[in-house]
Amino acid sequence: DVQVVESGGDLVQVGGSLRLSCTFSGRTFDDYAIGWFRQAPGKDREGIACFGSSDGMVVYADSVKGRFTISDDKAKSTAYLQMDTVKPEDTAVYYCAIRSGYYCKNDMDYWGKGTLVTVSS
Repeated sequence: DVQVVESGGDLVQVGGSLRLSCTFSGRTFDDYAIGWFRQAPGKDREGIACFGSSDGMVVYADSVKGRFTISDDKAKSTAYLQMDTVKPEDTAVYYCAIRSGYYCKNDMDYWGKGTLVTVSS
């Protein structure tokens, strides 16, 4: 069985930075897509970043473009989300997910339980 574990969530001030990590175990993927999603209180889950291993393609939601960076260290089976210039609206539970394939979908194959990021003003 595949385990997905996020870490790094914390309280951060407006304008600050934070790096989330996501570790995968239990299976080796050939071509895969890793996605970061978030869900703010009272809102639907939002896909914010996706990395495709086959060609290294990355895609960002407009809400985080230019501020967040997704990366993947296949040797460590770990993905990252570097969050810079955070805003109060970035407050949410952040989820990492992976699927076998070339792009992210809302119904990814395996999900973590989430890590809380709170941005204080």
